[in-house]
Amino acid sequence: MSTSADPARRIAASSAHGPSRRRVLGAATGAGLALAAGLPGVAEAADLPLLGTYDVVVIGSGAAGMTAALTAAKRGLSCVVVEKAPTFGGSAARSGAGIWIPNNPVILAAGVPDTPAKAATYLAAVVGPGVSADRQQAFLGHGPAMISFVMANSPLRFRWMEGYSDYYPELPGGLPGGRSIEPDQLDGNILGAELARLNPSYMTVPSGMVVFSADYKWLTLSAVSAKGAAVATECLARGTKAALLGQKPLTMGQSLAAGLRAGLLAAHVPVWLNTPLSDLYMEGGAVTGAVVTQSGTPGLVRARRGVIVGSGGFEHNAAMRAQYQQQPIGTAWTVGAKENTGDGIRAGERAGAALDLMDDAWWGPAIPLPDQPYFCLAERTLPGGLLVNAAGARFVNEAAPYSDVVHTMYERNATAPDIPAWLIVDQNYRDRYLFKDVAPTFTFPDAWYTSGAAHKAWTLDALAGQIGVPAAALRTTVSRFNSLALNGKDTDFHRGDSVYDHYYTDPAILPNSCLAPLWLAPYYAFKIVPGDLGTKGGLRTDARARVLRPDGSVIPGLYAAGNASAAVMGHSYAGAGSTIGPAMTFGYIAALDIAATV
Repeated sequence: MSTSADPARRIAASSAHGPSRRRVLGAATGAGLALAAGLPGVAEAADLPLLGTYDVVVIGSGAAGMTAALTAAKRGLSCVVVEKAPTFGGSAARSGAGIWIPNNPVILAAGVPDTPAKAATYLAAVVGPGVSADRQQAFLGHGPAMISFVMANSPLRFRWMEGYSDYYPELPGGLPGGRSIEPDQLDGNILGAELARLNPSYMTVPSGMVVFSADYKWLTLSAVSAKGAAVATECLARGTKAALLGQKPLTMGQSLAAGLRAGLLAAHVPVWLNTPLSDLYMEGGAVTGAVVTQSGTPGLVRARRGVIVGSGGFEHNAAMRAQYQQQPIGTAWTVGAKENTGDGIRAGERAGAALDLMDDAWWGPAIPLPDQPYFCLAERTLPGGLLVNAAGARFVNEAAPYSDVVHTMYERNATAPDIPAWLIVDQNYRDRYLFKDVAPTFTFPDAWYTSGAAHKAWTLDALAGQIGVPAAALRTTVSRFNSLALNGKDTDFHRGDSVYDHYYTDPAILPNSCLAPLWLAPYYAFKIVPGDLGTKGGLRTDARARVLRPDGSVIPGLYAAGNASAAVMGHSYAGAGSTIGPAMTFGYIAALDIAATV
């Protein structure tokens, strides 16, 4: 990655950037709002219409924000959630809703052999010294209690994603069976009319089926695997049962967001939609409210005890991505909620906050399809496919954790162009496996080809010509890959050496379920770009989720969680749900801290 990945450089950059901007804004006293940005000053803000006064104001209705609001309400605090979008749920509602929480009650009840010592050892090995030990421990210590709290105060229940390995199970403390959980099925009828305001899922579940995240592994194999066919039948049976009962079945992110919203409804916590944050309101150096806009008119909502920023990342802010992240980058490759434009991060920065990890994101290889990017999980790891760069050469273990694949793409791109890369498969692969939502043997939409996202040719040479890579090099690469696949050992990039590599693969392929040769024409190529689930940099926080200035001091009254804050995972990714698990946990921690602070 770029030199901005170095913590010392990030701190220096944030420190130099923050004070100069505050001087320009005339807010050196810490009591002003962003005059230069056309926002009202503190005196003017005080004269705005008062929209309400609460103990806690939460910015954003994603997993972090709604967990924080639910916690605050159950601690006896009055609370309001303000949400920019016309829907609630944010990126969490769009997601598969994996939740990585070691030692949570769901996995312990399932017999997962986790312990606090194992979890602490593993997390420290994954994130390295760039994340403080006290923040790591805060996450590990509060995560299980957060899950218990959510189950006690909402209709949410959870399932262990059995077999979905930690992303580095060979590290000390790693678990090959995994620590991730996901929401159980929920009937959307519990929300009544509010269900219509749930942010839609990123991918539509097949009609008539009820599908969990853990099912997709097997649905991909349903044409060639008895278990895959059985899982598909089970998904259909769930859908049929729900229809007969008159239910509106929700799973994955839809279930998570709906369940948290149901908890807020029961706790009488209002959620104001179509209410974007303009800025934080400060008095005497402390954050005491937020300036928001409703129906085009600014107003002030006051916070007696604190403001919790859970407004998501900046993945849809082209200027911020250009400022902080490597090229090529943009807003067209992310699957994060479109409203995530860094509003909370910028407001916190104007209030004096330090920023961290702004160069990074929750990366993953994506295919830039014409309607929206497709975040590639199983497709790039199934046997019979390989990734090549502009030189027609392999450059990475295709089955590695998705964030690692994109980190490699950026690290190498300056000297050996890997952006875009190309996923190469053959007709044998297409005859066996689901690809996105296109069943085996079925043709891909014409728009995939006309957009340049997909190519098809009857020879590797012709395919190479279409995607602009040297034909001889591609032939040599595929020949080499085929020999490795037949031997069952990838001595070049070690695909299949980790237990994790085998999750999205085909157990029927021997001797290595990750590897199969390409031999049956026609051949296909899919453009691969550095997509993401959202950015992971933001406001620097401490173990209590309090927002910090560059000198390490606390900004009174200001908290942050989720992708508006710098991730506790640092530049890495411990397992499925390393976004949502910490987001919910630090939202919970923030509300607990406010409740405990007089």
